[in-house]
Amino acid sequence: MITIYGISNCDTVKKSRRHLEQNNIDYHFHDFRKDGLDDALLQQLLANFSPETLINKRGTTWRQLTPEQQQTIMDPRLAASLLAQFPAIIRRPVIRSGSNEWAIGFDSLTALTSPS
Repeated sequence: MITIYGISNCDTVKKSRRHLEQNNIDYHFHDFRKDGLDDALLQQLLANFSPETLINKRGTTWRQLTPEQQQTIMDPRLAASLLAQFPAIIRRPVIRSGSNEWAIGFDSLTALTSPS
């Protein structure tokens, strides 16, 4: 089963969920704000993505960080605590397939779920 990670009010997450529903694909949605972002999930994210890939630098959350926080969050060794504090900074949706493949973004989702 596919797991979609994100924030429920994110337009791209809504679009992704709609795509899965329209194509009758079973999925689980994990909302970073409601379901949390524990250390195990953070470590999985950081093991599968570099901070440059994982972090949305175009969003308001990024722009509201201090330069020191921005520098810290780009260091994979130090990023986990700030990602836990600011989950909206993570690019969305993050996708984990049933075979434990990880991807980010709507285009990655459609590539993963399109018939072979």
